[in-house]
Amino acid sequence: MRWALVKVCLAVTAMVVVAFAIPLGLVVKEMARDRAFSNAERQAATIGPALAITTDREELQRAVASTSAGSDGRMAVHVPAPNAGGPARDAEGGTGADPGSGGGEASEGRAPGASAEAAGEAASGAVEIGEQRAGEQDLAIATRLGRASISRVPGGFVLLQPTAIGSGAVAVVEVFVPDDEVTNGVTTAWAVLAGVGIALIVGSVAIADRLGTRMVRPAKQLAGAAQDLGEGKLGARVPEEGPAELRSAAVAFNSMADQVVQLLANERELAADLSHRLRTPLTVLRLNAASLGDGPAAEQTREAVAQLEGEVDQIIRTAREQKPQTRGPLGEGSGCDAAEVIRDRMGFWSALAEDEGRKVRLAGVDRPVRVPVARPELCAALDALLGNVFRHTPEGTPFAVDVHNGEDAVIVLVSDAGPGIEDPDAALRRGHGDGGRGSTGLGLDIVRRVAESTGGDVRIGASVLGGTEVRIWLGLDGHRTSPAKKGHRVVRRRRGGRPSGRRVAN
Repeated sequence: MRWALVKVCLAVTAMVVVAFAIPLGLVVKEMARDRAFSNAERQAATIGPALAITTDREELQRAVASTSAGSDGRMAVHVPAPNAGGPARDAEGGTGADPGSGGGEASEGRAPGASAEAAGEAASGAVEIGEQRAGEQDLAIATRLGRASISRVPGGFVLLQPTAIGSGAVAVVEVFVPDDEVTNGVTTAWAVLAGVGIALIVGSVAIADRLGTRMVRPAKQLAGAAQDLGEGKLGARVPEEGPAELRSAAVAFNSMADQVVQLLANERELAADLSHRLRTPLTVLRLNAASLGDGPAAEQTREAVAQLEGEVDQIIRTAREQKPQTRGPLGEGSGCDAAEVIRDRMGFWSALAEDEGRKVRLAGVDRPVRVPVARPELCAALDALLGNVFRHTPEGTPFAVDVHNGEDAVIVLVSDAGPGIEDPDAALRRGHGDGGRGSTGLGLDIVRRVAESTGGDVRIGASVLGGTEVRIWLGLDGHRTSPAKKGHRVVRRRRGGRPSGRRVAN
């Protein structure tokens, strides 16, 4: 949003600068041109009084030399000859000639040398002062029309200013205006306009960036707080600042976060209260178990009651905590030895398996296998899987537990020779089922959450024993690893033994 606002402001400012700078630049250029020709007209006008008094060459030369254009060699004066047969002009000015006569032929008698020029003027009566740059046709047109005109010549322009003389004829004053004078100051003015335009664009972009930052910062804070809240950081709140809309969103988010915290607190209190109600029947069970005397069955019963009491206490403590539990990385004391845990739990379930005539196979637990899972959670996951084997398979059905230790993951396989699970996906959904055959309630969901806490997953497929195989993938680096990359085939097995086309770990 910030860059979008900057781009819009940049585009708008650039269009405004172009819309004003280009016409203004053209106006500056035209003003410089008008200034140059106006100056030329003023200089040409200074010769008018001299031409009205006399057409003497020396007098006119002095008048031309007194002007800046004349001193620079940029002024010329063209005085036509009097009419043929008419009275000659005396020193005082004499009688005039026909204004329309011979304007276009004033320079025909000019000679390259000064003496030749004087001789020509004496013969024709015309006077030529300065260097002629305009063409004969332009001079004739200016004489005939009797008004100033501008003509293009190599290196610049010439201003032709017709002036009536005492004889009644029309003399032409020619002023040369070079290109440099016509464009004098235009480049500097254009550079100033360009600098002003660039400064306006940069300033507008800077202001737009500041405004965008003022708008984007609250939005980023809101997004970050939402992400933190989603990660379980219940104390995340948003400062109520910025535009009115974002302030309203911040107020709504903070209110929602407060409601979430309150709801979670209520849920924890409810879970703690419900768990605390189990203490009374557990106390009765513990007393009854103590009166059973000695024997394997009595010992197992007392051990199960003690474990149940420990689980209830753990539930109450967890529910009472104000902050969610976090697990550190492997090696910080937060993990456990999966092989030791599996041996311990298999020791508990093996006694029941012996009573029901089940064959048990255990492999891969002869050496330590560290996993980033707390011991109570791994025990709960294993008890859920092994409990399902005893609950949903007939007596005498064999089962096996295998542990595979890899570089980045530990795989625990629990397989049996039972009838299998009709819908593995439904079995992994929390609380699915009604307690009948194939229903797993919350057991497999507990297993799934334990695996996903390490970046792993859970798969259900067909086992080599002919029944169900549950594979728990426990990641060691916290990143989810695809089963396909490890070469494990996962195949769903429908009831009756027919595979559905998915692959199963081999």
